[in-house]
Amino acid sequence: MTRDSLPVGPIAPQDLYLTPVALLSGSDAGAGNPLAGTALAFTRVEVAVRQTGRVERAILDLPKLAGWATGVGLAAEVDRRVASLSAPRPAFAGLDLSRPLVMGIVNVTPDSFSDGGDFAAAAAAVAHGLALMEAGADILDIGGESTRPGAASVSPSEEEARVVPVIRALAAAGAVISVDTRHAAVMAAALDAGARIVNDISALEGDPDSLALVAARGCPVVLMHMQGDPRTMQLEPRYADAALDVMDYLLARVATCVAAGIPRERIAIDPGIGFGKTVAHNLDILRHTALYHGTGCALLVGLSRKRFLAALSRGEAPKDRVAGSLAAGLACLDRGAHILRVHDVAETVQARALWQALHPA
Repeated sequence: MTRDSLPVGPIAPQDLYLTPVALLSGSDAGAGNPLAGTALAFTRVEVAVRQTGRVERAILDLPKLAGWATGVGLAAEVDRRVASLSAPRPAFAGLDLSRPLVMGIVNVTPDSFSDGGDFAAAAAAVAHGLALMEAGADILDIGGESTRPGAASVSPSEEEARVVPVIRALAAAGAVISVDTRHAAVMAAALDAGARIVNDISALEGDPDSLALVAARGCPVVLMHMQGDPRTMQLEPRYADAALDVMDYLLARVATCVAAGIPRERIAIDPGIGFGKTVAHNLDILRHTALYHGTGCALLVGLSRKRFLAALSRGEAPKDRVAGSLAAGLACLDRGAHILRVHDVAETVQARALWQALHPA
């Protein structure tokens, strides 16, 4: 792909996308622009431009990008976007994002796809959370509603009854806690019990009160992309271009949140692997993980034990997808992900240690 394959006429800013590629680390990183405050840097980007019915792409180094942008009247816009890709991200819930963080999953549910029922009792969930802390989890993500494909919804009162005792106990033990919910009442109860972060698969769209609640409470929030809802999302997901369509959605949700009074530094985004996506969609999004740094927000990726890993391999059961989860997680770190949301914390922490040794800041 060359610059010659890109349009030379006027281009609307909303039709332009930049994905850092060929990322550098260690002593080589000084030769490039830093990537979102991580140990990585970039000197080249994949430029994507939406055209009627198609997307044109080319890989350009930064000087050639600047020259092309000037020619199409987007010099200031491209300068702004490169600066956004490069800028360090502020601490998230008090946690430094200059090194990758591990978010450990605690499902207080009877029917989650990976460990449904294992920790449905509050005592078992608390014990599991303590074990994940001991294994090195930086954050515990506690949820009381399964959002696996085809899952039925749970009433907010039932969800609250499941998670609040667990959050209260683990917060008392010193955990940084995220509550995985799409219901404003559960968000409020969880924050009152000691949670610091709201992690919403509906990106604060699933409950009409959630946006105002998060803005008023001043807590960090994770906004995830999902096509459809858990009951229907895997029936027939469709995209014009999966990576770019997800980016458009996340940019719009970030803008809505900022307008509602949630500062960008309190927002993390999640492209929603497996939530209304085929295997091909997931792979396209993962290849373009670095694209999502263009939101200017912290980047979280959750792909632990997901079905697409087995579809690419031998159809393994969820608990036998650890190797694939680690490989995919490390690929995301190679593209600058700030937070990995995982079931297998000890294994991920060990893999992260190796990754950090190979990518010194």
